Amino acid sequence: MTAGKNGMTYAQAGVNIDAGNKLIDEIKPAAKATMRSGVASGLGGFGALFDLKAAGFVDPILVAATDGVGTKLRIAIDTGNVGSVGIDLVAMCVNDLVCQGAEPLFFLDYFATGKLDLHQAKQIIDGISIGCSESGCALIGGETAEMPGMYPTGDFDLAGFSVGAMERGNSMPANITEGDILLGLASDGLHSNGYSLVRRIVETLGLNWEDDCPWGNGTLGKSLLTPTRIYVKAALAAIRAGGVHGFAHITGGGITENLPRVLPKGLGALIDLNAWDLPPLFQWLMTKGNMDKHEVLKTFNSGIGMVAVVSKDNVTNVTKSLIDKGQQVFVIGTVSQGSGVHYTGSL
Repeated sequence: MTAGKNGMTYAQAGVNIDAGNKLIDEIKPAAKATMRSGVASGLGGFGALFDLKAAGFVDPILVAATDGVGTKLRIAIDTGNVGSVGIDLVAMCVNDLVCQGAEPLFFLDYFATGKLDLHQAKQIIDGISIGCSESGCALIGGETAEMPGMYPTGDFDLAGFSVGAMERGNSMPANITEGDILLGLASDGLHSNGYSLVRRIVETLGLNWEDDCPWGNGTLGKSLLTPTRIYVKAALAAIRAGGVHGFAHITGGGITENLPRVLPKGLGALIDLNAWDLPPLFQWLMTKGNMDKHEVLKTFNSGIGMVAVVSKDNVTNVTKSLIDKGQQVFVIGTVSQGSGVHYTGSL
């Protein structure tokens, strides 16, 4: 039986299955570049397989995380610079996993758009591949959804899912006590939080993404798209050095909201704001947004993307392990009696 002259096709409805299949073929090299021990399947199946025993685990506990990139995507879409948001997507997931003491093992992405643009999609997946390589996890699957009528032309959304593992009994946070030292690891700009406020400030000032960056080199848009730093390999090295009791990933809510998430009841944190210099980006946002320091500290990472809670007897070894992995480290405070985060000094 043949279709009538007026028969409808999926392509006429705006969904191009052939383009989706071509994308899978084009991203296979990027996915292959992230392969690691434990991967037991390739792209294209109905599910992805991972062998924990082959990855070297004896009695593992699985840890899962999911996240997105938020309204940072708006800047990427508006400027056409979508190559780095895939790194952000991976970073937001794997940085959370390592806070539990887990080694990220594999990653899956969800990419949704109104009309599939192969060039755009490949740039995004290439960024995801870079993020996976930087964190030691494998890109073993994902979903590309072409949904006409849901997204304006050129728009898309991203979500990521990562699974890690640790040996039973090694979960964090653990054994945090009064007097533990707080080490701050420098961030690379805003990472992936606070962009709704940033976009509002930029709009209020009448600036464009192509304008010169007020606090650095290049354009405003390109500077704001600096990818989120991935702390995984440094954090795992610090754990191996011994004496790490916990990590706090400084995302939405800043130090003020995220650090207490790892502290046990009855303990708080005393932070010295003079321990590091507030990067020029945050100084600019603070001034142009007419923000007080407490609002800055609970909105942005303020230059600290991860905080390690470390036994005071192990600070030297842990600091060295972090520096050896390329991190800039500041002693920013201590764990104290009480609750919440208390600040001394000024931004």
